[in-house]
Amino acid sequence: MDDDGEHEVLNSIPPAKTLDPTAHKKHLAMVERLSKGASAVKPSLPSSSSADAPPPFESTKSFLDRFSDSRRSIESDLFRLRNQISGPGTGSDPKPDLEKVSAAISDLERLVAENSYFLPPYEVRSSLKAVSDLKESLESVNSEILPRKKFSFRNKSSKKERSDQLVIEKSNFTVQNPNFFVRDSPGFRDKEGVVLVKHFRRDSDEAEGDFTLADLKSCEIHITGRFRALFVHRLKNCRVFVGPVLGSILIENAESCLFMLASHQIRIHEAKGTDFYLRLRSRPIIENCSGVRVAPYRLFYEGIERDLRDSGLEEETGNWANVDDFRWLRAVQSPNWCVLSEEERVVVVDISASEPN
Repeated sequence: MDDDGEHEVLNSIPPAKTLDPTAHKKHLAMVERLSKGASAVKPSLPSSSSADAPPPFESTKSFLDRFSDSRRSIESDLFRLRNQISGPGTGSDPKPDLEKVSAAISDLERLVAENSYFLPPYEVRSSLKAVSDLKESLESVNSEILPRKKFSFRNKSSKKERSDQLVIEKSNFTVQNPNFFVRDSPGFRDKEGVVLVKHFRRDSDEAEGDFTLADLKSCEIHITGRFRALFVHRLKNCRVFVGPVLGSILIENAESCLFMLASHQIRIHEAKGTDFYLRLRSRPIIENCSGVRVAPYRLFYEGIERDLRDSGLEEETGNWANVDDFRWLRAVQSPNWCVLSEEERVVVVDISASEPN
């Protein structure tokens, strides 16, 4: 008997108060049997495919367990490195250990970014604060362990950068800011006034990689296909159109730009006068921003529907309009961002004809 039939039988039974004691007992027994029957039917319903199953860490408890284990391991390494400062010299080079801790912190930040779409906002904030504290501790250990002459903190003399900006260059990453990592990944860097095009092939392992946009001015960037993560640093007067990102997007220092992005999570630092056309699984996070405007994703290229579907981004969640401003804790609307009016939004942008560089 199907569910509808069971409901019809239940509804046809007269109210219990109208039955005599014997009939009342039979009525209760029938209701109980039908209830058990309905429960038995549910497990037999077709289950969703394994492709629709949630990621292995898509629960707050499992995420917090993994996050806590990783954080304790990093804290233990930092404690050990601090002891090397006051303890007897071992003669060993501390740089490999420092780089290992730096990479672990970067991975921990990515873990938060890639899982934030199902975490409660408080847990996201708390986790990001813990990551920020670990970075500050690493900076402190760095400055204490490495001799000043050998330490790679230096004032940048390039006209493109502020003269007082501190930069740490390592073999596998560059720290431009204690709160932001620019990884040594493939990407477009140090360009001005050009169109830059990148296609990620669906049948290539490259689709699982990271990509970086850094030090670009007055450029237009077209990226199609799926890839794992996007890092953006120091863009000015640029237009950036990007296909779905499987994990996270981290942006620092964007001025007078337009971004069209789809990802599971995005975090934006120091954006000024910039428009974001977004499709997201989680709420966008901004910090130290002003003049940010948001609108829904409006990108097209041949195959984008498949790429969005394979990335779990085919659904428009409306999260693009639910911005969390970490520097604005009042109950009223943050003055640092707003929804872009319909009249000012660009039409759908088609980058199908773009040729890779």
